[in-house]
Amino acid sequence: MNTVMGLGLLGALVAEAFYLSAILVFVSRLRKKPKLGYWLGVFELCLALPLVYLMVKATELSRPPLYFIQIGLMLAWLGLELVLDYILSVEFRKVRWMVIAYVTFFFAATGGMLGVASYAPHPWPTITIISFLIMSVLAFVQRRITGE
Repeated sequence: MNTVMGLGLLGALVAEAFYLSAILVFVSRLRKKPKLGYWLGVFELCLALPLVYLMVKATELSRPPLYFIQIGLMLAWLGLELVLDYILSVEFRKVRWMVIAYVTFFFAATGGMLGVASYAPHPWPTITIISFLIMSVLAFVQRRITGE
């Protein structure tokens, strides 16, 4: 596998790891297991490392500007998550306007990862789309049931 395909695959694997982790976070909230959700969130924060690597390598591969925006959005969302949930421990999920802004940012970031995954060889882009759709539905179902 050449470098271009390998980095494309890495992008898809990072996206897939995030989507699966988010799915598990939503399930942990439904099952009232906040500690599990906390540690899954820590795992998600660790995904910033391969994202930074992909951002650095993207310059060498002459990726289009949108690729940098997509990874940048995900890194920014992870940064926001770190600050709100892990550093300041803000209870923002009960404040409607904050939730709307947060969820909009979440879907911009996670949706952008579909673009990053699109550089991977077949069947990874399709797999990540399916996981994204499952994650999206579960996000709203979990919010409706738990209110967080």
